[in-house]
Amino acid sequence: MKKQRLIILGAGESGVGTALLAIAKGYDVFVSDKGKIKDKYKEVLIREGIEWEEGQHTESKILNANVVMKSPGIPDKVNLVQMLLQNKIPVISEIEFASKYTDATLVGITGSNGKTTTASLTHHILRQELNVGLAGNIGDSFARQVMEDDFENYVLEISSFQLDGIRDFKPKIAIITNITPDHLDRYDYKFENYVDSKFRIALNQTKEDYLIYDADDEVITQWLKSHDIQSTLLPFSLKENIENGAYLDNENIKITIDNNQITMPTKNLALEGKHNIKNAMAASTVSHLLKIRKQTIRESLENFHGVEHRLEQVLKINKVQYVNDSKATNVNATYYALESMDAPTVWIVGGTDKGNDYTELFSFVNEKVKAIICLGMDNEKLIENFGNMVDVIVETQFMKEAVKIAYKIAEAGDNVLLSPACASFDLFENYEDRGRQFKDAVRNL
Repeated sequence: MKKQRLIILGAGESGVGTALLAIAKGYDVFVSDKGKIKDKYKEVLIREGIEWEEGQHTESKILNANVVMKSPGIPDKVNLVQMLLQNKIPVISEIEFASKYTDATLVGITGSNGKTTTASLTHHILRQELNVGLAGNIGDSFARQVMEDDFENYVLEISSFQLDGIRDFKPKIAIITNITPDHLDRYDYKFENYVDSKFRIALNQTKEDYLIYDADDEVITQWLKSHDIQSTLLPFSLKENIENGAYLDNENIKITIDNNQITMPTKNLALEGKHNIKNAMAASTVSHLLKIRKQTIRESLENFHGVEHRLEQVLKINKVQYVNDSKATNVNATYYALESMDAPTVWIVGGTDKGNDYTELFSFVNEKVKAIICLGMDNEKLIENFGNMVDVIVETQFMKEAVKIAYKIAEAGDNVLLSPACASFDLFENYEDRGRQFKDAVRNL
């Protein structure tokens, strides 16, 4: 029998992980990357004898595929992907491919913000009592973990781009943390396309599966009203009492599932801020469903220290607190960051704008921001929006310079906040690179 031909577009973490799993499952594999492949991934491909190319996509070697796994970074609009779709060749994501080869219980987490924190926190609680992997947009490749470890449970952080590439993927438990405008450049600048994409996480769920979601998020609740969904719904809310799901009762989180209730005080949560109470509700609901002991859930919430590049306190210098929130790649994430600032703030912002609307930040900027440092190739929109709100607004294209300017402006008791509200690809490799450069620059002051 002729081997199925799997083509992998993009030789990053998910691409190389998929190649390894596919070889193990008997596929004929070819990996193609339009850019340069990182040495650590190239070494794996060479060691395993997997055919690959870089700096180009050779059509003759790709259009004969039975199935194509593409990196989430490659838009559907590119010519090659359009040609594959016209030829009726399935184009899927790593999440779709790898899930076919595991019987594990899958917890899928998506949302515009909070998904990394919620995924990390969920994994932190579950691993106290279960055999569980963390993958998707975070950590090691899902496909590679399925091949090497095959855990009994997986917590998967999943982006809308990965959900666009699913067909049969079905998590036992799905979470939508929230939905606010993001990545609209990839969705024809139509918010409803992006919203539909997020809800694909529940596409194949039945009533035996669960969808946990923010009941305070109007975008989510409106979508649920106008669409049929099979999943058993478990909402969480800070505003109203929830019969089946989680809500805030005074200072306590209450979670009820089929008349089984647990209560947890919020005063001891390791993570601060209202948005983190919601993240804790979502993670605790999953843990409750998977029969984790109440005591374990409580202790885990109290000792979890958060995620790198998400409101990460770096250093205090001359009584000025430097905060790294490089992971804030959209306006809503920056909204939470500015909301949590309790002192005058020097705000470092900018990067690749994805069709941002900055109006929801205006009240915080007027109230809390004393100076703005624009760190991007094109800062015109930022200057247009915020130029009249602060006395000082400066531009730079270098992280070191941005931090030096902030150091000069900030006074004792102030905050310096990197919360870009934009993607990082104009000046940095990714948001991690941006965050690390910020931390290095702060430490070198």
